[in-house]
Amino acid sequence: MKLHYRHYGTGPALIILHGLYGSSDNWITIAKQLQGSYTVLLPDLRNHGASPHASTHTYEDMANDLVAFYAETKTDNAFLIGHSMGGKVAMRFAAEHPEKVNRLMIIDIAPKNYLTGDRSFKHIRQHELILQLLEDPDLSRFHSRLELDQFFGSKIRDESLRLFLLKNIHRTHAGFFEWKINAKVLRETFHAIVSEMDQSWFEDKMPVTAYPVTFVRGLNSEYVSDDDWKTIRKIYPDAKLVDFEGAGHWLHAEQPSKLVATILEKV
Repeated sequence: MKLHYRHYGTGPALIILHGLYGSSDNWITIAKQLQGSYTVLLPDLRNHGASPHASTHTYEDMANDLVAFYAETKTDNAFLIGHSMGGKVAMRFAAEHPEKVNRLMIIDIAPKNYLTGDRSFKHIRQHELILQLLEDPDLSRFHSRLELDQFFGSKIRDESLRLFLLKNIHRTHAGFFEWKINAKVLRETFHAIVSEMDQSWFEDKMPVTAYPVTFVRGLNSEYVSDDDWKTIRKIYPDAKLVDFEGAGHWLHAEQPSKLVATILEKV
């Protein structure tokens, strides 16, 4: 699959993979702050952004898409960053193609099955409700973004989350609203998205030491716990952990300057 992408700057290659419901748009501010040091490439993963929709959405699919992306952009190796779902894609791709990665940064996600355990239940249920909501409304009946915001505001109280999701709506050439994301396929594959790429996948690959690895987590997020860090160190024994106080799961939007400094290793 040929992925849509954005390109900024010159220098060594840096590729950033967005998370579920995200797109390259979410990382433009970060990319512009890094473009003096790197050639920053921001692909939209399949079923997201301006990239093609597909009937499947597996980590194997997305890792293979990234192989094709490297070839298309003539990238030999890169500093690879992934947030949330994109972080799991990055972990898989790097483990399968270590020669193509010179540094790995994983943002607020762990190599774990998020369907197990009670602590993450509220996140799973929240995602399920969001994906049901995204698939159900007939967007053709809305005539303005104000109407969209009012409708989704009655369903999603968190304003920042609501505005983030609404970025996935655009007008067609005919003037109707439609989703950029493939909500139907993402809903069908959601449980696989959150459960796959756990420690068991790495069993025949541990320890992973071919490239430096940094995990970044928001301390107001529950996606990477202290117990998860113990598991991470089994897979990546030399991994570094950077905590962002006062930040949640979308820490790149909450504390962009600190994330840029972390990427540039100025913290």
